[in-house]
Parts: sequence; C-alpha cells; structure tokens
Amino acid sequence: MSKRPTGRRPRFETPLTSARNLAARLLARPLLWFRPATRFVVGFLALTLTTTLLLSVTRSQAPADFYQEGDVVRSDVISPADFTVEDEEETARRRAVAAESAPPVWHFDPLRADASAQSFRASWEAFEVQVSRRSRAGTRNSDRNANSNANAEQADLVWPGVGDRRAVARVVVRHMSDPGLLERLTRMIRESGEGYIYDEGDAAQIKREIRLVNTLSGAATSIVTAQNRLVTLGGAREALRGRISQISGWSRDEQETLADAMMPLLAPSIVFDRAATEATREAAANSVPRAAVTLKRNQIVAREHDTVTPQMLAQFAAIRQYGRSERRPHLYVGLFLIAAALYAAAWRFVEYRSTTTTLPLSRGRAFTLVASAILVQLVLMRTGLLLAQSISSQAMAPPWNDPVIWSFAVPFAAAALLVAILVDTQLALITGVLTAVFAGLIAPNGMLMSCYALISSSAAIYGIGRYRERQSVTLAGLGVGIVNALVALAVMLAAQQPLTLNSALLAMGCGLLGGLLTTIFTAGGLPVNESAFGILTDVKLLELSNADLPVLGQLAIRAPGTNQHSHAVGRLSEEACRAIGANALLARIGALYHDIGKLAAPDMFVENQAGGTNPHDRLRPTQSARIITSHVTYGLKLAKEIGLPKQISDFIPQHHGTRTLHFFLRKAQAHAAEGETVDESEFRYPGPKPQFKEAAVMMLADSCEAAARSLARPDPENIRAIVSKIFDAILSDGQLDECDLTLREVTRIRETIIISLTALYHARIDYPGFNPPSLDPTKAPLPPADIDSEERGIGFRRPSEVPISKGGEVEDEALTTEGKR
Repeated sequence: MSKRPTGRRPRFETPLTSARNLAARLLARPLLWFRPATRFVVGFLALTLTTTLLLSVTRSQAPADFYQEGDVVRSDVISPADFTVEDEEETARRRAVAAESAPPVWHFDPLRADASAQSFRASWEAFEVQVSRRSRAGTRNSDRNANSNANAEQADLVWPGVGDRRAVARVVVRHMSDPGLLERLTRMIRESGEGYIYDEGDAAQIKREIRLVNTLSGAATSIVTAQNRLVTLGGAREALRGRISQISGWSRDEQETLADAMMPLLAPSIVFDRAATEATREAAANSVPRAAVTLKRNQIVAREHDTVTPQMLAQFAAIRQYGRSERRPHLYVGLFLIAAALYAAAWRFVEYRSTTTTLPLSRGRAFTLVASAILVQLVLMRTGLLLAQSISSQAMAPPWNDPVIWSFAVPFAAAALLVAILVDTQLALITGVLTAVFAGLIAPNGMLMSCYALISSSAAIYGIGRYRERQSVTLAGLGVGIVNALVALAVMLAAQQPLTLNSALLAMGCGLLGGLLTTIFTAGGLPVNESAFGILTDVKLLELSNADLPVLGQLAIRAPGTNQHSHAVGRLSEEACRAIGANALLARIGALYHDIGKLAAPDMFVENQAGGTNPHDRLRPTQSARIITSHVTYGLKLAKEIGLPKQISDFIPQHHGTRTLHFFLRKAQAHAAEGETVDESEFRYPGPKPQFKEAAVMMLADSCEAAARSLARPDPENIRAIVSKIFDAILSDGQLDECDLTLREVTRIRETIIISLTALYHARIDYPGFNPPSLDPTKAPLPPADIDSEERGIGFRRPSEVPISKGGEVEDEALTTEGKR
C-alpha cells in the first residue's frame, strides 16, 4: 500500500461509524426489494398483528383474576355470554373425595388359623417321632449308666419348629406325657388366630369400611370395621402368650419358652392389597361426573362490594376459561380490527399534520416513530401490569394486595413524552390517546385507568417545553409524577375504593414512581430514536456546535475566514428566525456547516485570502466557476461521510439555491471566441432552491453578511441599501419560490438583518488623544475599513460598487487584483 500523501484531507469517518453504516445498509437491503406502498402495507399489518397479540394475552374476560375467598369485589362481574364450562377444581375435589371414600381392598385367608395350628401339630408329631427313635435306641443299651444316657439323649433332641429349638425340646419332653396337652395347645393357636388379624404396618389402611376378598372363593365382602373385631398381629400373639401362661404344672420359664415357639406361628389373616386399592379408587374417581358451571349472558356473577365466596371463585374461573378457549378467535379478530382502525386514524392524523405544519421528518417516518413508540409503550404497560399483579398477589393485607394501586407506577406517559420531544406535540397527543385506549383494554379498572394514562401523557406533553438540556426530561418526569400522584387519588375516589392513609400514601408513591420511570425510559429511548430516524433535537443541535468536532476544528484551522463568516451568518440567521418564529437554533447550527465544502480549496475563496494576488486571475472562468460551485458537492459528500443529519446537510446546497455565478459567466462570455457559445449550466449552482424557512433565511443572511463585509463604510444607510438590494435580487430571481415564507416574514427578516448588521458594524467610541481629528468637520468619524481582524482584501466605498449578481450573491472572487482597489 502506498503511503498516504501529506497534504490529503483528514478522514472524518471513524471505523465504528463505517461499520455501523454498512450494517444499516445490509439490514435495509431486503426492504428495498418491495415498492414503498408494499412496504407500508406489510409494516402496517405486522404492527397491527403484534399489537393484537400483546393486547390478547394481557387480560382475561373476568376483571377479578386474583380474588381470594373473603375478599371484597371491587367492581361488578357480568357473564359475557351463555355458556357451560367444566369446573375443573370442583371436579378434581369431588373425584378426590370419591377416591378417598372408596374402601381399601384386603385379602382374607379364612384358613390362616387352622394352618398355624396344623403347623404346630406337624412340628409336635415330628418331635414325637424323634423322641421315639431316641427311646428305641436307648433300650438297646445296657442298664448301666441309664440315667446319664437318658440325659444325653434329651440333650440331643431338637424342636423342629421355631424358637430356641433345644430349649423347647427339653420343655416339651418333660410334659409330652400329658395326653391332652397337644390338643389344648393347638386349640390355643387356633382360637388366638381366628378373626381378622392384620399387620401393624398396614394399620394406616384401616378405614371405616374395608373390602375383603376371600382368597379361596374370590368373593368380596365389605365390612364396617367398627362392627367387626380387627386385631393386630402383635395383639393376637400377646393373647396367645396369655393363654400359655395359664397352663398349670408348668414353670414360668417353661411357659415363656413354649410361647416363643408358638407365637411366630400366628400370621395375619387379612393382608392389604395396594394395587387393587389404587385400581378401586381410580375407578371410583372416574365414575364421578364432571362438575360444570352454567352462566347466562349478562348474568351478574358478583356485585361491587360483595364478599367473594367459593361459588364466585368457580364462576370467575369459568369466565376466564371461556375467554381463553371458547371465544379466543373472536377476541383476536376483534382486537385486530380495533388496533387496525386506531392505527389507521393515527396515520390519517399524521398525514393531516404534515400538511398543516413542517415536521422534522417525512410523514411516513413520523408515523413509524409514533407507531413504534406506542408498540414499545404497550410492552412496557403489559410488563408493568404483570408485575403489579404479581406483587399484589404476594401480599395479604390491604392496600398492598390491590393491583390497581400498584398499576399507578406504570410509565404510561413515556411514549407521548418521547414523541413530543422528537417530533410534535400534536402527534404526541394522538400517541397519548392511543396509549390510553390500549391501557383501558389491558389494565384493571379499565376506563378509570385509561383516564389516568391520558392525563399523565398530557402532563408530559405540555410540561416538557423546549428540549435544550438533558435535565428537561427529568423535570418533565417530575411534573408527570406529581400529576400522577394527584390523579391516582382521584381514581381511587372515583372507584369508591377505601381511601385510608396507607392506601393514599401508597397510591401517591406509585404515581411518583411512574413519573420517575417515565423519565428513565424516555431518556433511554431518545438517543436510539434520534439516530434511527435522523431527528434533530435541540440537545443534538447543541452537541453539533461543539468546536472540538473534527470538521469544525479543521474549518477553523484551514479556513479561518470561512469559519468566522459561518459564525457571523449563524448569528444573523438565528435572530432572523427568531423574529418569524422559525427554528433559530437549527439555523445557527446549519450556518456552522453550510460552507464546510470550502475545506477542499480554502484559498480559492476571498474570505480566506489575506490580500495580494487573486488565484482566480490565473484560471479560466469555467475553472473558477467549477471550483466555487464544487464546494457544494464536496460539502454534501463530506456531510455524508461524517454522518451529518439531513436537516443540517440540506443547508449546504440550498443556501446557494440555483443561482448563477453571474460575473464569472460574463467574464467567460467576454473572453469567448467569436461564435463560441458559453454553457450557462457550468456557472450555476446545482441547487435545489431553499425548501424550508431556515434555509431561506440563511441564503439571505449569507449574502447580506458578505456584502456588508465588502463595504468600506458599513454605516446604517449603506447597510440598509445593500441589504435591500440583495433581498430584491433574490426575490426577483425566484429563489424563495419553493419555501413557505410570506412577504410579511421576508420584511421582518430584512429589518432584523439590518439591525443585526448595524449593531455588528457600529462605530467605535472616540477616545481623546488616541483618535486623530477629522479633516472634514462636516463628516462624522467612521470606523476604518479593516475593522475586523480578518481582512477580505477589498472594501467598496458605495453599495452600488459591490459586485452583486442577479441572484443576490456577492462575487468578490470574480474581480481581478487590479480591479479591487
């Protein structure tokens, strides 16, 4: 890459700005595939559909979504139509009751006691066989040591059942000679195990009524537990222990040893069947018919100040369910049509407003700004209302549980304040009206909240004044907060809500918070919308007047005469615009940038020449004209590069209009060969003519300031004469035909410029000893021609000598060096 030339102009566009502009062009490219009318229709439908979705999901048909039993109804609740809706809560409650009422299922074994007795008998008989075998083996031994052998044989006996088997064997051996003992013991087991015995782990499943299923026959029988003796397994075993303890002729230890062997034989005769019970309960729940809530159109479900009952809660839920399901398509269609009608009315109002006043942007962009502000406002309202309902639902005591009071903190005025600052108060008012209508559709206590939103928006619109400082938004938000606090009390009174000290303070606090949030969201949205829509606010204009900006700094260094001329024109334009009610600040800032194109060749313009030779003496008239007129095209290119707003860059071509460089044209015609035709278009500025008042004022001020500087004696008479001459020339040339200036305004502009120039070039005070006396006692002393530090290099003694073209423009550059003095 070759090295950049030293004399090349600096780059004013940062890499970040270049990337941002490229991204914006890429994003906008798909939209350029459609015609403007198609883009408008698609955007309008998308806007309406988005609004419909935001409105439809925000509020149900019932105004009392968060009532609880015992609350007081705040407004009448009326059925919207004839409908029957299932009461899901009541259905679930009834089915739960039915399931709970279904008797648990138990399996009953009627032979359980006999099985226990038979198990003991089998163990006894097996033990008898063991004892008999031992006895036969003992008889084959000699009689010697008979006693010791008998004890050894008893020690080898083992009880075939449960318990301490050797101890039980010793006890049974001692008493088995009793012929009726076995029958008594089996009878004890059978009698202790008879009836309904259940395990303690299933005690929780014993209900008032249980269902017994016979394991033998499969027959099912329901019994009432209060009328039948149900015994726990532990109780049955203790009963068996008690019977054993009554056996006579047995020691206490022998009875305990026998009980340990017999008690484990007892088992539950009824066993809980969990799977069968669950199936029974499910069948019972499914057999319950669904509960339904039936309402008629216009039926009053609840009146204001009524106490909420469970039946009311069910009806409220039915109305909500009806709104969510049965009528949802109707709701979407209705809200879509309403939103489309409201946006269409707003579009027509924007069209009308654009014809009656000059807006800072086109009507299409103005409508886009209004619609986008309303859409963002709707999102804010929806979010705020959901938060208000959530906060109130978490609280138990009034007034903290009232969603209406918390809704006062929603920043309803943010969109209206934003539009008022950026565009117009009338468009802001229609924005506030649409915001209020949407607020009434989604907020609780709809109509009163709509009035609250409208008053809040009105306070924001007419309380902002001129937006020349960032703190103007803060002051407007403070005013909105105060108005909100007062209107919140009025809403509570109109709604006949209890107005206690706590509720009043909370309502006023939420109103003040709404004003604070209005300030926050408006201040955050201003830079985004200023950049997106290219809107110039007073604050943005003041930022553009910063002398530290690169282009203004370069202008002051490389073209000091042009810079001083721009400031002087700015002062004249500002005063003239203020006299006719135009945007004075816009005119002053536009003047700072109207000649930035002269940075391309500052020495080619007379205000930057410090005397000496005129560079145009060495150029052909066509070359000179091309250089002078190119400061307009180069200025536009530079303005685009630095991202200058369109309202400012429009001053660059319009302050010259379509005027011709008359004296250069005459010079070219004079030097043309015989028969040669000079093309007049080469000596004409590209235009257009001034399209708005501020540009027209600058055209007049620019020419008048240049002419006044060319006067050697800028006294009031000469200034008035030269200004009147310039005004007449510009009017005669038709340069003001395309702007909306009236003749009365032109007259006011002329007088204001004359007064301002006279004050600018007023005569200096004589200081004795420093000012030499005049040689002509009849003439009052006048200021010298070099009154300013910047010398234009020429001073004309009479207004008639100033080279003013037919278009009212001073062309000092056309004069040769010899003709300047």
